[in-house]
Amino acid sequence: MMPVRRDLRFNLPQERACDWHAQGAYVTHFFNALSLLFPAGERFFMDSVRNYRDQIHDPVLKKQVLGFIGQEAMHTREHVEYNDLLQEAGLPAHKLDKRLWVILNFGRKILPHSYQLAITVCLEHYTAMLAGLLLEDTTRIGGSVEGYNQMWTWHALEETEHKAVSYDVWNTVLKPGLGRYLLRTGTMLSTTVLFWLIVFDYHVRLLIADRKRGGHIRGMWRLMKYLYGPRHGVFPRIAGEWLSFFRPGFHPWDHDNRAQLTRIDALVAAVDAGKAATPGAHKSTRRGVRVAA
Repeated sequence: MMPVRRDLRFNLPQERACDWHAQGAYVTHFFNALSLLFPAGERFFMDSVRNYRDQIHDPVLKKQVLGFIGQEAMHTREHVEYNDLLQEAGLPAHKLDKRLWVILNFGRKILPHSYQLAITVCLEHYTAMLAGLLLEDTTRIGGSVEGYNQMWTWHALEETEHKAVSYDVWNTVLKPGLGRYLLRTGTMLSTTVLFWLIVFDYHVRLLIADRKRGGHIRGMWRLMKYLYGPRHGVFPRIAGEWLSFFRPGFHPWDHDNRAQLTRIDALVAAVDAGKAATPGAHKSTRRGVRVAA
């Protein structure tokens, strides 16, 4: 699977930044909290793989790494602009973004490169699980504002396309054996706790900042069903795939959902058609962001 860098721009109406999801503001802010993690998080992913780029000699994997970095760079750019819309809506997006940069920059200074790569492998498994759920279950995002729907679908498709790259780098540059297995699985346990603590914290802070909206009981009920419902909740649906990570012979493509990638061309065409129809669509005024590949 060869990741392809796609330079797409999305029409994200600023006035809908706090309630673009069909299930309302509470579910919207769950996605918005995830978006706040991506600029700092995906730069961390890129850097953790770059640390080992000189040790990769397989020409196919080298190209996959370049595609991975290119895709993550585009995701970073689009989520920076998305997060700017949250800031413009009166939410503490820049403050929360800066907080994560501080945490991850500290991690870069004190953690061995092997542990940084292990964190990336674990979080790439999370993005793959959540992306797969979004793509395979149309109720996850269906009926939402088109631009936001397109952006999250694009991100999910590309996360699926490159979901094995960091893991293949991991298997290439670290010596096989019990130590590698324990580092991978132990990191998944610690990363799971930290990841969901940060998501929960950011989600709550967004909801507090947007508390002027009504319908709190209904919104909380929809959120609980969306995340924890026994049949369709996010956490019950990803539990089995999360546990599969602990198998000694695990590989991300054990869950083979590449059939979803046939949707990419149609999505690109729809985004291009939307740009042609609305040439003056709002984009963030924060233009100076550059992400080197």
